[in-house]
Formats: sequence, structure tokens, C-alpha cells
Amino acid sequence: MEANLTISEVPPQWNSKPMYHLPPWGEPLIVLSILSGAMFLTRRRNFQIFGMRKEGYHDSFLDSDDSTSSDDLLFHDPENDDDSQGGLSTSKHLPKRRKCCGMLVYTPNSSRFANHLHSRILQKFPFLIEMFYWVITYLFYRMTKVISARIFTSSIIDVAQAHGLAVLDFEQFSWASFLFPWTEHSVQQWFMNGHQTGLTVLNRAYALIHVPGTVGFIAWYYYIAPSNSTFATIRRTLTLTNLFAFLTFTLYPCMPPRLLPPEYGFLDSVRHDNATSIWMSGNFVNSLAAMPSMHFGYAFVIGCTMIHHAGIFRWTLEKGEMKKGLLGKIFYCLVGIGYPSMILVTIIATANHYWLDALMAIVVAWAAYLCNGIFLTLLPLEDLLLWVLRLEKPIPSTGERFRQRGGRI
Repeated sequence: MEANLTISEVPPQWNSKPMYHLPPWGEPLIVLSILSGAMFLTRRRNFQIFGMRKEGYHDSFLDSDDSTSSDDLLFHDPENDDDSQGGLSTSKHLPKRRKCCGMLVYTPNSSRFANHLHSRILQKFPFLIEMFYWVITYLFYRMTKVISARIFTSSIIDVAQAHGLAVLDFEQFSWASFLFPWTEHSVQQWFMNGHQTGLTVLNRAYALIHVPGTVGFIAWYYYIAPSNSTFATIRRTLTLTNLFAFLTFTLYPCMPPRLLPPEYGFLDSVRHDNATSIWMSGNFVNSLAAMPSMHFGYAFVIGCTMIHHAGIFRWTLEKGEMKKGLLGKIFYCLVGIGYPSMILVTIIATANHYWLDALMAIVVAWAAYLCNGIFLTLLPLEDLLLWVLRLEKPIPSTGERFRQRGGRI
């Protein structure tokens, strides 16, 4: 069956001129600017890092049952009388009560460390917690290549190539072939024959949009989400999508179309166009991680969030959420549909992923959404880590500045 997958025609010449190539520091600067801007916009203006602390910070929008404290990788237990004060109960320092695997667990209360300098810095800039979570997630991704290589040793290239060819075979010759009316090769060839400038634009989009776009979305949604509970659900979904994907990368290495032997007809257009990203290069980047596509997985979650934020499928608004006008609803729906669609065309045209990679990304993202509460079991570990670091976790400022301005977005 593999012979039917090979391409006999001579591929067209690459004639498009490369777009401007960012210097090595360009992409980190973009991401750092986004994170710094988010940290500044979500800072707590009425809180001083230095000086006497007169009283704990309080936001009336944290009174609701679904956002009773600072969140993290999640929520504190709303049944915890001490913890439910959202950082206000710093006098008694009673142990926190957590539910873990059906059991009630008591953990140390780090509120006694609220006046430590590093606690006050986090209280001033609570978005720093989000930055910490994503650094940890990125480090997990970096380890997938190392772990997978140790599992499959020297045969990993052959295994990954066999998996990639199996994906092509499934798409074209299995009972599910009707789901894939166009082959990845035909999509790339359409761009190669008369539309190479468009492919050059997609090459740059593949390199530049994924990481800055996702980081920018997290920063934006942290700022305008109606509650920290809502924001945390999306953040947990993205995080669990990552972990599910990382597990797949490790146990099922899959070679992307661009790395298949030349007889299969794919061009590694991103590298040919010198448009590689600093985040997707280096010794610890897993180039055999096609299945599922995290580019599309992230875009799918972002798109669904945008459509949800538009409010067209909901009868009621959350506490603190502003009603959107017709133009606002149209805008969010267009972004919610357009962004994932653009990413889907990009990953196929640049031969970085198969159609099945995108389909599996949707499955993984939905599974992550349905199971995102699994992170709640880690709260006792987080409490212990905070205790060891002598650190009090800040109350999130999600949506606070936006609500105070009475904005509509």
C-alpha cells in the first residue's frame, strides 16, 4: 500500500523570495513584550509592594461561589472556611481543607507569609503566576524528545516514519477516507503552482503566530474574562491538552509530511524559506511530534473560547460580564472561526501536519475540557510547595481593571 502513496511527478521549482527573517532575539522579545504588557495591565494599583500592609486586598467579584479564592492550576476548596476568604484570613492561619481523591486532606496555610517580599510582588503582579505555569508546561514539552528517544532508542526515526506513512494510508485508503477529500500533497501543490507568495506568508505565520498568539490569548483572556473561574477552566484545558499531547508525542512518535522521504512529494517549505521559529529549533525540540497538532489544538480551544465569549449560544451572562453589541458578537465569531481555519490551512500547506493530526487535536482538546478538573487533585501539592517557598499565593486580578472601567468587550 505504501507504493500508492509515492509521487512520480517532478515538484515545481521554489521561486518565491523569503520574507524578512527576524533576528534570534526577535521572537523572545515579542513574547516578553506580551507578558510584560499583561503583567502591567493586570497589576493591582491599590497595592504597594513596600510599606505597611493595612489590610488584605478584596475584590467584590470574588464573592461569587465559583471564584472564592486565588486560582492557579486551579481553585481553592470553597468549603474551606479559612481559604474562602481569598487571602483575607491571615490571622489564624488555620490549615486548609482540601478534597483529594475522595478524601479530606489538611494542608499548611501559607497566608502567614503574605508580608514576605516575594509574596507582595506576586500580589502586585498576579499574572506572574500564569507565566510560571507556562514555563513549566514548556519544559515538559522539551522533555518529550529525550524521553521518547530513550524509549525507542536508535529506531525512533524508522518508527516515526512508519507512523507517518500509516497516517497517510489511513486517510487515503481506509473506511474513513471520505473525511479527507483533499490530500496534504494536493494542498501544498496548489500553493506551489502559482501561489508561492501565499505559501511564504503561511511559512512565516507557522513560525511566528503559534507561541506569541497563544501567549497573547492567555494574557488577553486573563484581563477580560468575567471571572477567574472561567479563565481557569480555559487555562486548565490548554494545560491538559498539552499534557495529553505530550504523552502521545512520547509514546507515538510521528514524522510530519515534510520529513518523509522525497518520493512522497512534500517540501519542507518552512526551512526552505528560512522561516523556522526559535521555539521550534534546538536540541530539545521534538521534530517527530506531528500527532496531534498542538498548533491546531491551541487554535481550536482559542476559537471555541472566542465563540463562547461572544455570548450567542448563552441565555445568561456571568456575574461581572458585560453584554456585547451586535458588532462585538460578529467580531468574536469571525475570530473564533477564522483563526483555527487559518492555522489548519497553514499546518497542511507547509506539510508540518496531516489532516488526522488536526482531527485528533480536536478530540484531545475536548477530552481536556471534560477532564480539566483533574488538576484540582494537585492543590495539596501546591499548598506544600507554597509552604516550602514561604510564599502566599496572590488573589487573581482577572477582569478586575476591565470591570472597574465598565467596559464592553
